[in-house]
Amino acid sequence: MSAGASAAGVLTLNSVNFAHAADGSENSRTVRGHLETGAPDFVYLPVEVPSGVREIEVSYSYDKPQVPEGTQGNALDIGVFDERGTALGGRGFRGWSGGARDRFAISAEKATPGYLAGPVRPGTWHVVLGPYTVAPQGMSYEVTVTLRHGEQGETPRPVHPPERARGRGRAWYRGDCHLHTVHSDGKRTPAETAAAAREAGLDFITTTEHNTTSGHGAWEGLWDDEFLILCGEEITTRNGHFLALGTDAGTFVDWRYRARDDVFSRYARRIHRAGGLVVPAHPHCPFVGCQWKFGYEDADAVEVWNGPWTTDDELAVAAWDNMLTAPPASGRDRWLPALGNSDAHAEPQKVGLPQTVVHAEELSRHALLEAVRAGRSYLAESSEISLTFEANGPRGEHAGIGGRLAVRQDAEVTVRLTVTGAPAGATARFMTDQGEMFSAAVSGEPLEWRTTASLAAYVRAEVRHLPPVGSPPELPGAMAAMTNPVWLGGRG
Repeated sequence: MSAGASAAGVLTLNSVNFAHAADGSENSRTVRGHLETGAPDFVYLPVEVPSGVREIEVSYSYDKPQVPEGTQGNALDIGVFDERGTALGGRGFRGWSGGARDRFAISAEKATPGYLAGPVRPGTWHVVLGPYTVAPQGMSYEVTVTLRHGEQGETPRPVHPPERARGRGRAWYRGDCHLHTVHSDGKRTPAETAAAAREAGLDFITTTEHNTTSGHGAWEGLWDDEFLILCGEEITTRNGHFLALGTDAGTFVDWRYRARDDVFSRYARRIHRAGGLVVPAHPHCPFVGCQWKFGYEDADAVEVWNGPWTTDDELAVAAWDNMLTAPPASGRDRWLPALGNSDAHAEPQKVGLPQTVVHAEELSRHALLEAVRAGRSYLAESSEISLTFEANGPRGEHAGIGGRLAVRQDAEVTVRLTVTGAPAGATARFMTDQGEMFSAAVSGEPLEWRTTASLAAYVRAEVRHLPPVGSPPELPGAMAAMTNPVWLGGRG
């Protein structure tokens, strides 16, 4: 099919037209095309939908030729916008499944997971193709659109999770804020995910499907007085992924831009207006499109530990640590707390590996997000590990994780770490703006280190596994737990 008008990063194809048809009838049109390497990020296929359509179904396929080793092959994502249009911001958004499905259907009564049920109104709809990577030979694709005619049904009202659970009052709460189900590219259902979260000892989770809000209404009956579910989204741009954490239910955040488009701040503001937090995810992930390129000026926290501990997590922690005492970016007046999440999609990936443990006033959306933003949290590989970390001054001054110990620069400060449930052979490290200043084996007894605010601007703790046999002595073992910093000084 020949191309019509195009814009930067977008190619719009010629329209697919359907005639009016009788109730009960079904009509299909198939479009074939070819994209070369360097194709636009998004290809729009306009579909002229007449009145009287009950359901729209789209299926697609594309070739996957062999490519030289080290070269990216073909990967093609898909989604759809309705007659309200494709303008950035997503007013016409009706669903996205990326590369997880080869077909989807939408009607008033129901929709394929990842898509939003609602009337199929007449007008110009757009099937959206996202050529994520294109092989040197190019990509040949085929899209089939089927319209089924008949009377529209009723659209069910989505039931969203409550914003507060009874919980335990002011306490430490364990959560996993990066999860995927069948509503994007995960294999678990929401029920299976909730069960896995409870088994992992979690008090709360956040639903963060890729580029869609369809999961927000998929958790009915899966929360209770001791288990809270927050709404969110993982926005997967071509220059990195980020979490919209704890937004108002139904809040959609667009993903169709790159860092060079200079629009990221607009979507960060949208998340903030919806009561959520902006959290760059796995910023040093080595996969195509995953490395974070937007900077941290608009971020509220950063995910430094994603799933089982790997080299990119080590890089993320080091980069985060380097930012702690760097001059603040324009518009920022605070430090950036660290988060850890599983990003679990399917078995055998473990929900809650790792998890963020926050000290919140109550088990509620507002209290949890406030605790995350303030950095009153530590990260752990499982609910088996618990810790306390604090700093005390000579006159009874006290500060916990995320807090500031207000003492003179020359006052002696005692830093204390207590760990329970640590893995055998674990080592604790106290890290400051100068690097590692203290280490000791974890034995179950409190570990103490004395310093001054003049020596250490902050102190944070890490609990590490034994390094693998034969590894270089300068390399630490995998992370078992880590804290956000306690800040020292600020008085006198």
